[in-house]
This record gives sequence, C-alpha cells and structure tokens, in this order.
Amino acid sequence: MLSWSLSLLLAPALAAASSAADYYVHSLPGAPEGPLLKMHAGHIEVDLDNNGNLFFWHYQNRHIANRQRTVIWLNGGPGCSSMDGALMEVGPYRLKDDHTLEYNKGSWDEFANLLFVDQPVGTGFSYVNTDSYIHELDEMSAQFMVFLEKFFQLFPEYERDDLYIAGESYAGMHIPHIATAIQARNKDAEKEGKTKWPLKGLLIGNGWISPYDQSPSYFEFAQRMGLVKEGTQAYRQIEALNSVCLAALDDPRSKEMVNIRQCEDVLQGLTRLTSKDGKCVNTYDIRLQDTYPECGMNWPPDLTNITPYLRRQDVRQALNVNPAKTAGWMECNSAVSQTFLASHSTPGVKLLPALLESDINILLFSGDQDLICNHLGTETLIHNMKWKGATGFETDPGVWAPRHDWTFEGEPAGLYQYARNLTYVLFYNSSHMVPFDQPRQTRDMLDRFMRVDIASIGGRPADSRIDGEKLPQTSVGGHPNSTAAEEQENKKLKETELHAYTKSGEAILVVVIIGVTVWGFFIWRSRRSHRGYRGVKNPDIRGGSVLDRFHNKRSTADVEAGDFDESELDALHSPGLDREHYVVGDDFSGDEDEVHRPTGKTGDHRQPSASSS
Repeated sequence: MLSWSLSLLLAPALAAASSAADYYVHSLPGAPEGPLLKMHAGHIEVDLDNNGNLFFWHYQNRHIANRQRTVIWLNGGPGCSSMDGALMEVGPYRLKDDHTLEYNKGSWDEFANLLFVDQPVGTGFSYVNTDSYIHELDEMSAQFMVFLEKFFQLFPEYERDDLYIAGESYAGMHIPHIATAIQARNKDAEKEGKTKWPLKGLLIGNGWISPYDQSPSYFEFAQRMGLVKEGTQAYRQIEALNSVCLAALDDPRSKEMVNIRQCEDVLQGLTRLTSKDGKCVNTYDIRLQDTYPECGMNWPPDLTNITPYLRRQDVRQALNVNPAKTAGWMECNSAVSQTFLASHSTPGVKLLPALLESDINILLFSGDQDLICNHLGTETLIHNMKWKGATGFETDPGVWAPRHDWTFEGEPAGLYQYARNLTYVLFYNSSHMVPFDQPRQTRDMLDRFMRVDIASIGGRPADSRIDGEKLPQTSVGGHPNSTAAEEQENKKLKETELHAYTKSGEAILVVVIIGVTVWGFFIWRSRRSHRGYRGVKNPDIRGGSVLDRFHNKRSTADVEAGDFDESELDALHSPGLDREHYVVGDDFSGDEDEVHRPTGKTGDHRQPSASSS
C-alpha cells in the first residue's frame, strides 16, 4: 500500500520542481549582528490535486565533525508546528522578545544540518485544501517521502548525509512510520540504482509511542509526584476513572490503538479534579500552573513572542512563505488534530523492534516533570518491548542493564541506560519539551548519539560525565555564530607566536652558556698545570653497568629460576663502588691517570681533606 501511495503522489509532485536559489533566506528580521547563518526555507508540494504543501526551514551546519549529518526535527500534536522546535528548542535562534532573535547556545546545527518540517499538511505554515486533511499515519509517511524526494532533488549535496530523525510528543508516532517508509524506499532505490538515504538513528523525546503502556501511568505518576492525595475525594474519583481505563486495556485490541478514549479521560479528570481557584496543573510541566481548562496550553511562555513574530509580513517574506498560505501562523491547528485520528494506523511502538533489529540506533529521552507523556510510560514501554532476542533492557536472563548517573558541568543531569541499540535518557528538572529547559545538555546527548568527533575542530568541550568518568569531548558550546573554531585557531596562533619568541630567547641563552663554558674550559686548562685531579677508575665496571655485565656473562641464565651462583649474585651489588671515595681538586703531583684506592677495610673511610672543594 505504501509503495502504491508513494508512486501515485510522487509522479505529479515532482513535476513542479523549483531551484535551491528560490528557497534561499537572504535576511531574517531581528537576527543578531554578524553574518547570517546559511539557511533555506519555503514550501514543497506533496499533493498536487489538493494543493497540499509542506513548509520547511533548513539550516546548514556550522562545523563538520568527521562526517556530514542531517537531523530532521518534527513536533507533535498531531497538527503542532515544528517552528516550536526551531525557535524554542533545538534551532539556532530563540526570541528575546517579539522582534529580537538571540543565539541558542544548545543549538543542534553545530555539527548537523538541521531541517524543520511543518507536517502533516495544514500544520503551521503548511497548507492544504480544508477538505483534504489526512487521517492516517501511512498517508502522512507517504507525503513525507514525496517531500524528501523533492528536497533532495533541490539539495542533492545533503542526500548522502548520515540521516537522523528527531522529535517529541506525537512525533513518537510520526518518526517510526517515516523511518519504516525510508527503509522500504531504500530497498526499491537499490534495485533501481538510486541513492539510498543512510538512515542512522531516531531520537524521540517524551514520545506518544505506545498508548497501551503510557495510559496507565497517569494515575501512578500523579500519586508519585504528590498531585493527588490518597483518601481525598479527588483521589477516589480519579482512581475510578483509572479503573475504567485499565478495563479498556484488558481488551487485546487496545494494543493496536493509537488513541484510547477511556484513558484520556483519566488525564482530563486529573486536571479538573485537582484544579483550584481557576488554576490547574500544567500537564507539560507539573512544577507550573495554568488557567483552567487550558492546563498547559498557554505554555511555554515564549509563545507570546513567537506567534506575533511569525505572523509579521516581513518574516513571512524572508522565509519564502507562499502567499497561498493566507491564514496566519498558529502553533497547533485543531482542524488537523481532529481529522488525524489514525483510527486504522499501527502504533509507533509496533515498528520499533524491526527498526532496532535492522541496526537503526534509537534514543528515547524523557523530562521528569512531564505528565502528559511521562517517563513512567516510556520506561514501561521499554520494559515490555521485545527485540533482538530479549525483553526490555535485559542483558542476560534476569539481568538488566544498569542505570548510569549523568552529570553535566558538575551538576546532576539525569540517567543513561543502554542495551541492544536502544538508549534511554532521563533528564532531571525537565518538562515535556526537554530542549527548552536543557538546551546544552540535549545537544551533548545528540553529539554522543551521533558519535561526533571534535578532535580536530577546537572549541570548548562540555564537562559531561557518566558515573563520574569524563566522557569523550564531543560538545562545543557557548560560542554563537560559528566562532568557536575561529577563536580557538586565533588562540593557537598567539600561543605559537609566544612559543616562537620563547624559543628565540632560549637559543640566545644557549649561545651565552656555550660561550661561558668555553671560557671556563680555557681557565680550567690553565689551572691544571698547577693543580691536580684525583678520580676513580674501576676496572670492574668498565664496559657497562654491573647488571649489563651480569647479563653478558650469563646470557642464557634464568634469574628467576636461580640459574646463577652466589658470586654472580654478589656481582649485582656494585663491587667496591659504594666504598670508594674520591675528591676533585686536591693538590696532587703524580700522573693524572693514577687511581687512588682506599687502604682500609670495608667501612674504613678516609674523609676528604679540609682543603678539598
């Protein structure tokens, strides 16, 4: 079905290709001073019959670390714009106010080309005829394949990049389906002699991946985090709603569902029954409150700047937004989400085992303060999932992969766990949108996942440690607009100049020392006719050390086996050397080669004369 859908959509869509120059972003209102980052943006048509176009915003990487990489970022919903990711999470800019951009120190474009896509059609700046919103995940992935085919035709220089797909929330459904579609496309491409897209890994944050595993976690998480108190009326009512949810999960068909209505009622009831004075818990960050019934829909606070900024006409023109997109930008389009029910779609969790077994690396990460897609649900998903001959993070029967403490720049950052191509990271003090709270930590996570090697680049690596052990240097931060490498090179140049000056001084000093030495030698020679030299010449040590003589004499002897006699053992102790005394500069009238030997017994030492110096 996928191949048929793709070919049906692809033929007309490829007909109207533009050039890369049409997508170039020449300026960006409110951008920081200095050179503008290289970027492209605009629409790519994916459904000719229904005027369906996906909007993208692409940033070229600032540095190349050992290989070229591209990361595609998708937000969730369904129907929520990936401009959230671009301007609040992993993109190079964040809004200081509604008209001023500033650099994001944790941007993911440092070592990877970064591609944000508003999808499915109708989301964000993307558009389609209002009667043509899509309904299922296979429709979404088929249109996304059309988008990628056309994108790589426009920008063929990125087609062979190592490819990673990342996102959060409902992207936990999108990403596995897109990855599976890419693998299917690669099989056909190989037969047809086309370029295979080198898909390397997937990253899903606080993902809606397995409703069957996620749904029972609402009540448990609320209890653990103190959102409800046992014995209260609210507790009993939420417990009753949870019982209905658990009963629905007893139906075997629930494992195949993308949405389970009875369990969604638990979350709705929790926010309603715990609300007070018009306030309710923020389901995306339980440390915060929101007005009821929004309960998080007004969060994060940056939305108050992003919405007016993206609705400005000069910003739309700069980003090459098609005039056919007449409606203003909105973060989430309810018309898209109400249509995209995925009633006949396979949950993302069902696709993960095959992806892992095909050696695609997958990283699941969670913020510990998120309720709606909380970490308990993700951990249950992992615990129940079977792949590569084992269940969950099992390494041997009954033995589970350990959790490792992660610190970042001296502060506890979270936990790492890994087994059989799957990595799990729990972030401390983080919400549903982890990069919003922890930009540099998530960049560090990305770099390690992609195995970035910055050995030849320079910059300032982060102090990132697992179980106290410092990790390889992968993360460079704190330098906006690609200046890290340049500053490091300037520093090296100054150090080289200083080193050269130092070497010059050392050379002059050496010349002076040689001159003084020569002068001293002539003075010494002139004194030798009047003063004598008395030294030691021991014939027993001529020709090398005592140990050398021992080995030369018994070259085939085995010392450890005792293959020597007592006299040879005695020879290992310098014979007489530690018992001889010599003086330099004593008055002496004999031949200079004469050897002075003590005459006393061992230990009978003649003291140097008082006149010796």
